[in-house]
Amino acid sequence: MRSFQESLGEQPILASKHYDAPSVLTPRNLLREVRRQRKLPLEKVPKICILDPDGDLVEYLRTSNSTRRQRSWACFHTALDIFVHEGTEYGIIGGTVGASFSVLVGEELFESGCELLINISSAGRIIMLEQAPPYVILIEKALRDEGTSYHYLPPSPYSYMNPFLKEVVLHNWDHERAPLYTGTSWTTDAPFRETEEMLEVGRAHNILTIEMEAAALYALASAKQQHVVCFAYVTNTLGCLGDFEKGLENGSITNLEVISQTARHWLQWRAISLEPRQVEA
Repeated sequence: MRSFQESLGEQPILASKHYDAPSVLTPRNLLREVRRQRKLPLEKVPKICILDPDGDLVEYLRTSNSTRRQRSWACFHTALDIFVHEGTEYGIIGGTVGASFSVLVGEELFESGCELLINISSAGRIIMLEQAPPYVILIEKALRDEGTSYHYLPPSPYSYMNPFLKEVVLHNWDHERAPLYTGTSWTTDAPFRETEEMLEVGRAHNILTIEMEAAALYALASAKQQHVVCFAYVTNTLGCLGDFEKGLENGSITNLEVISQTARHWLQWRAISLEPRQVEA
């Protein structure tokens, strides 16, 4: 019999994944047990949900009395707030920092009725753009320097945003209201191990920013055929200068505009895609 080490090889994270095999623990079963234990009703979440890793937007909305708590949200780890902005209803969860946590919550949201998941992560600058931080980048691909994505997709350098969804989001984007860049990010599990040597590699490959969720969320989206949009809200130069200033209301005003445009474009596409087609005689 092969030893445990032989069965896993030198890189256990890449071994025994069986990407087409069903999972034993599923979000559906976990949510069912939470509802049973806590005597919660079965209730869907809004179609559009937001992951807010820093929690600044959630705090801003709560302070302005713009949210209500969905008491039926069946998650052991988080609270789900609901708010309406410019006529659209959203669910939002704060504190979803890191690849594994964001994907865990994302799986539960999709199981609960979410159809579009938006992640806006505070991020660090790798390549200097013409604008000083803060600014927003739509992440079109993310370097897989974390662990979670390798449980969803076979090894490859990057996870990618759905290209069709990218076109939907960017269609008629109003840069006057919300300036937006597009580009590549580097997803890391270890923000305090961002060495200069590592960042030089990123610059050589035109990677604009570094964050902690996008590669895993895009891997989930690809594996489960879900709609996920990840933005990097670049707020810092990794603490090398006067840093981490997020702007008005800790970036909440900017982030709300980014969310609003994304949702509006997606809803317009969704309305068209769901229109009944005329049958030719």
